[in-house]
Amino acid sequence: MRRLLLLAFFIALPSLAQNAPRKDLQPLPEPPPPPPGASSDESLEPQVTIVKRGSETVEEYRISGKLYMMKVTPAHGRSYYLIDHRGDGSFSRQDSFDSGLRVPQWVIHQF
Repeated sequence: MRRLLLLAFFIALPSLAQNAPRKDLQPLPEPPPPPPGASSDESLEPQVTIVKRGSETVEEYRISGKLYMMKVTPAHGRSYYLIDHRGDGSFSRQDSFDSGLRVPQWVIHQF
């Protein structure tokens, strides 16, 4: 019985260590509006086209009209991705997005 009371005391001890709520708190101010030149650009959003080919579904992802990724969902089995890593139109198969290595692929300037 003594051990049970001691255990209950040590379990309840962290709840007694909390601070009392402060009385001088004020609500956060509203965030400022975004700058006028920072509107959301529709060309940066991917355009998704869903195509049914027989019993499989292909989702095509495009940015600025350029196809960069396809998700193929067969009737039976797991879906996989075809990704154009270099931008030259050659697609490589990738079973999932988690490859463990994250390499930045930013486009700094396009001619």
